Amino acid sequence: MPTVQAASEVGALAASSDSILASRTIEALSGPAAQSSITLQLTSALQATLDMEELIGVFSQQIQQIIPHGSLAFENRTLQIACTQGESEKESRAYQLVVASQVLGQLTVTRNTRFTDAESELLEQLLSSLVYPLRNAIMYRSAVMAALKDPLTGIYNRTSMNSALIRETELARRHGAPLSLIALDLDHFKKINDSYGHLAGDHVLKSVAATIAECTRSSDMLFRYGGEEFLVLASNTAHEGAMMLAERIRRGIESFECRYGEHLIPITTSLGVACFRVGDDSETLFEKADVALYAAKAGGRNCVRFND
Repeated sequence: MPTVQAASEVGALAASSDSILASRTIEALSGPAAQSSITLQLTSALQATLDMEELIGVFSQQIQQIIPHGSLAFENRTLQIACTQGESEKESRAYQLVVASQVLGQLTVTRNTRFTDAESELLEQLLSSLVYPLRNAIMYRSAVMAALKDPLTGIYNRTSMNSALIRETELARRHGAPLSLIALDLDHFKKINDSYGHLAGDHVLKSVAATIAECTRSSDMLFRYGGEEFLVLASNTAHEGAMMLAERIRRGIESFECRYGEHLIPITTSLGVACFRVGDDSETLFEKADVALYAAKAGGRNCVRFND
């Protein structure tokens, strides 16, 4: 059975006219037949989508006439989910949503007038219709995200990279905004696998991904698109900024002390940088970065090269 737990309440006395209206509304819906009809209608509407934002929007719209509110928000910090409908107001009711011991997250409803006890009780009943569709939406979102992430390093994979490259190059073309691409390849990675074993190689890849992430900005996108090959897509970044970022990544990886068991594994990387120019598309931008990467390898490795 789903569990709806009131997490908090912030309240003040509501205006008498609002209280009377709320009481009449709740009274009209208090019969079993009326509640059953509302539940069926709500359940049917919620089953129409697996999109998280749309699901929260549908729930908010469906209950608006029954329990007027200014905003309705759902949050799951662990899964980095945050959906909000409307503008937050001063009075709130918050509920922890749980199904079969699985915590789905917290849903918060706000408005300017206090929620009556009858409204709070009815809201808890209505939330019972939301929890299963919400769980399905969370499972769907998790499955989609898993398909876009590299299971070893946890960063985006090649499928994500292809979509992002197409999207970002189109945005750069349309708005005339700078866009840079950094391709990097770990130097002599096969030797690491041969010398220390494949589990050590996996540890190196995860460590490198974490190091690159520390060197980049929140707006940069990081991908693993091959065995030991990574790519950074830097929006609103021109040549000088991209070269500085690439050099920061190179130094960060070179200086990182990668320990596996009793071994200290030295790591370096070669990097190729390219910038979006008029006439480029996702494929030509990637090719330019790839050419620059091979120039870095031919130039002695552990260095940065640019290709325009």
